[in-house]
Amino acid sequence: MPTVLIVDDALFMRKMIRRILEHAQFEVVGEAYNGLEAVEMYEKFLPDVVTMDVTMPGMSGIEAVQAIVKKYADAKIVMVTAIGKPKLVVEAIESGAKDFITKPFNPELMVEILKNVTDWDEMDE
Repeated sequence: MPTVLIVDDALFMRKMIRRILEHAQFEVVGEAYNGLEAVEMYEKFLPDVVTMDVTMPGMSGIEAVQAIVKKYADAKIVMVTAIGKPKLVVEAIESGAKDFITKPFNPELMVEILKNVTDWDEMDE
Protein backbone atom coordinates (compact mmCIF):
# COMPACT_ATOMS: atom_id res chain seq x y z
CA MET A 1 0.00 0.00 0.00
CA PRO A 2 1.36 3.44 -0.89
CA THR A 3 2.43 5.85 1.84
CA VAL A 4 1.20 9.43 1.76
CA LEU A 5 2.07 12.73 3.43
CA ILE A 6 -0.84 15.19 3.72
CA VAL A 7 0.03 18.90 3.67
CA ASP A 8 -2.61 21.56 4.34
CA ASP A 9 -2.83 24.47 6.77
CA ALA A 10 -6.46 23.61 7.56
CA LEU A 11 -6.80 20.83 10.14
CA PHE A 12 -10.29 19.88 8.92
CA MET A 13 -8.94 19.44 5.37
CA ARG A 14 -6.06 17.22 6.57
CA LYS A 15 -8.51 15.09 8.55
CA MET A 16 -10.91 14.79 5.62
CA ILE A 17 -8.11 13.78 3.22
CA ARG A 18 -6.79 11.29 5.80
CA ARG A 19 -10.22 9.61 6.09
CA ILE A 20 -10.60 9.38 2.32
CA LEU A 21 -7.13 7.94 1.77
CA GLU A 22 -7.14 5.50 4.68
CA HIS A 23 -10.52 4.22 3.46
CA ALA A 24 -8.83 3.61 0.07
CA GLN A 25 -6.01 1.67 1.76
CA PHE A 26 -3.30 4.35 1.60
CA GLU A 27 -1.03 4.54 4.64
CA VAL A 28 -0.86 8.12 5.95
CA VAL A 29 2.65 8.56 7.40
CA GLY A 30 2.26 12.18 8.43
CA GLU A 31 0.44 15.50 8.25
CA ALA A 32 2.10 18.89 7.82
CA TYR A 33 0.71 22.39 8.43
CA ASN A 34 2.88 24.29 5.94
CA GLY A 35 5.59 23.93 3.33
CA LEU A 36 8.48 23.98 5.80
CA GLU A 37 6.97 21.11 7.79
CA ALA A 38 6.26 19.33 4.50
CA VAL A 39 9.93 19.43 3.46
CA GLU A 40 11.06 18.18 6.89
CA MET A 41 8.49 15.39 6.96
CA TYR A 42 9.20 14.37 3.37
CA GLU A 43 12.85 13.85 4.28
CA LYS A 44 11.88 11.91 7.42
CA PHE A 45 9.29 9.58 5.84
CA LEU A 46 10.09 9.55 2.08
CA PRO A 47 6.41 8.92 1.24
CA ASP A 48 5.26 7.45 -2.07
CA VAL A 49 3.07 10.51 -2.68
CA VAL A 50 2.27 13.91 -1.14
CA THR A 51 -0.97 15.89 -1.24
CA MET A 52 0.16 19.53 -1.09
CA ASP A 53 -2.02 22.58 -0.52
CA VAL A 54 -0.90 25.54 -2.63
CA THR A 55 -1.54 28.48 -0.31
CA MET A 56 -0.13 28.11 3.21
CA PRO A 57 1.59 30.38 5.75
CA GLY A 58 5.36 30.55 5.92
CA MET A 59 6.44 28.41 2.98
CA SER A 60 3.87 27.92 0.22
CA GLY A 61 3.10 24.60 -1.40
CA ILE A 62 4.89 25.68 -4.58
CA GLU A 63 8.04 26.60 -2.63
CA ALA A 64 7.84 23.24 -0.84
CA VAL A 65 7.52 21.38 -4.16
CA GLN A 66 10.60 23.19 -5.44
CA ALA A 67 12.58 22.35 -2.29
CA ILE A 68 11.55 18.68 -2.29
CA VAL A 69 12.06 18.11 -6.03
CA LYS A 70 15.46 19.81 -5.91
CA LYS A 71 16.68 17.09 -3.55
CA TYR A 72 14.35 14.23 -4.57
CA ALA A 73 13.78 14.52 -8.32
CA ASP A 74 11.43 11.51 -8.40
CA ALA A 75 9.09 12.88 -5.69
CA LYS A 76 5.41 12.42 -6.49
CA ILE A 77 3.47 15.48 -5.35
CA VAL A 78 -0.16 16.25 -6.13
CA MET A 79 -1.29 19.83 -5.55
CA VAL A 80 -4.63 20.49 -3.85
CA THR A 81 -5.91 23.94 -4.79
CA ALA A 82 -8.99 26.10 -4.53
CA ILE A 83 -11.00 26.74 -7.68
CA GLY A 84 -9.91 29.82 -9.61
CA LYS A 85 -6.15 29.56 -9.22
CA PRO A 86 -5.08 28.05 -12.58
CA LYS A 87 -1.91 30.19 -12.71
CA LEU A 88 -0.73 28.63 -9.44
CA VAL A 89 -1.47 25.14 -10.73
CA VAL A 90 0.64 25.78 -13.84
CA GLU A 91 3.45 27.11 -11.65
CA ALA A 92 3.22 24.04 -9.41
CA ILE A 93 3.37 21.62 -12.36
CA GLU A 94 6.33 23.54 -13.80
CA SER A 95 7.98 23.25 -10.37
CA GLY A 96 7.67 19.46 -10.39
CA ALA A 97 4.19 18.54 -9.13
CA LYS A 98 2.75 15.52 -10.95
CA ASP A 99 -0.93 16.47 -10.94
CA PHE A 100 -3.51 18.61 -9.16
CA ILE A 101 -6.87 18.29 -7.46
CA THR A 102 -9.31 21.21 -7.20
CA LYS A 103 -11.21 21.94 -3.97
CA PRO A 104 -13.91 21.05 -3.32
CA PHE A 105 -12.88 17.67 -4.63
CA ASN A 106 -14.58 14.39 -5.34
CA PRO A 107 -13.12 11.70 -3.01
CA GLU A 108 -13.13 9.04 -5.73
CA LEU A 109 -11.30 11.36 -8.11
CA MET A 110 -8.66 12.12 -5.45
CA VAL A 111 -8.05 8.40 -4.89
CA GLU A 112 -7.88 7.76 -8.64
CA ILE A 113 -5.34 10.55 -9.19
CA LEU A 114 -3.13 9.33 -6.33
CA LYS A 115 -3.29 5.75 -7.59
CA ASN A 116 -2.31 6.92 -11.08
CA VAL A 117 0.57 9.03 -9.78
CA THR A 118 1.91 6.15 -7.66
CA ASP A 119 1.21 3.48 -10.30
CA TRP A 120 -0.66 1.55 -7.61
CA ASP A 121 -3.15 -1.13 -8.45
CA GLU A 122 -4.72 -3.22 -5.70
CA MET A 123 -4.28 -6.23 -7.96
CA ASP A 124 -0.52 -5.94 -7.35
CA GLU A 125 -1.04 -6.58 -3.63
